[in-house]
Amino acid sequence: MTPEELRALCLEFNDATEEFPFGPDTSVFKVAGKLFALSALDSEPLRVNLKCDPDEAVRLREEHPAITPGYHMNKRHWNTVTVGGLPAPMVRELVEDSYDLVVAGLPKAVRLRLDRP
Repeated sequence: MTPEELRALCLEFNDATEEFPFGPDTSVFKVAGKLFALSALDSEPLRVNLKCDPDEAVRLREEHPAITPGYHMNKRHWNTVTVGGLPAPMVRELVEDSYDLVVAGLPKAVRLRLDRP
C-alpha cells in the first residue's frame, strides 16, 4: 500500500478529515473531530497509528511483527502498524476497525448521521 492509497483509504469513511496539527509532515485523520489514524505519510517504512481494542491489540502484536505498541500513544489502546509488513486487506480492516472504535464512542445522534449505529 502506498502513502496515497493509505490517505485515500482513511478519507473514504463518512465525515473523515485530514488535519496537520503537528506540522505538514504528519497527517492526522479524524472523524467528528476525534483521531482515528495518524501517519507521517512520507516516512520509510510507511507506518500508521491506529486505535484498537486492548485485548485485540495484544493478540495482533503477538501474531504480527509489523504491529507494535502505539508510538507516542496510549500503548493499551493504540498500535503502530508498518504498512508494508501486512497484506493490504488486513491494513484496510485495521483502519476500518480504528474508525469504528472511535465512532462507537461518539454520541448516538452523530453515529446515526454517520450510518454507524
